[in-house]
Amino acid sequence: MAIKATIFKAELQVSDLDRGYFATHALTLARHPSETDERMMVRLLAFALNADERLEFGRGLSTEDEADLVLADLTGALRLWIDVGLPDGRDLRKAAGRAREVKVYTYGRGASLWWSQNEADLARLANTHVIELPGETTAAMAAWAERTMKLECTIQEGQVWLSRGEDTLHFEPRTLKAAA
Repeated sequence: MAIKATIFKAELQVSDLDRGYFATHALTLARHPSETDERMMVRLLAFALNADERLEFGRGLSTEDEADLVLADLTGALRLWIDVGLPDGRDLRKAAGRAREVKVYTYGRGASLWWSQNEADLARLANTHVIELPGETTAAMAAWAERTMKLECTIQEGQVWLSRGEDTLHFEPRTLKAAA
């Protein structure tokens, strides 16, 4: 029998002063049995950094050719494709052909090596951004993973403040590659 995903609920308040976006989202995250708390929380952070009423989580690790998050317009065309972690370069090339914009949020010990191996290929993808998240931040976020969470995210001038009650993480995502 297959092990089922664990369901997490998050109330996420986003105040993105850079984009003028302010909303509270009631989110349901399904954590695949092979997914770590850190990766799940990075997916949640990626949602916060790109928050939109139509932004949705993908079907998960067990589904190939699927984004971690996706934003489609009213016609069903993909506006934004988001992957977290260290995705395969071939998959990113496919995503760049399918979506208007692609964002990759890298983190963890292998992020630098992954970037050095994929930088040249990804440089040719004009609609692709690559953003590195600080390892100490994502590790601290993993400790915040609970079945029911209430988080606040404030974004101003590229700086991010992520809060859970009295605990706050402050960091600046580092852009490794911006879209053309």
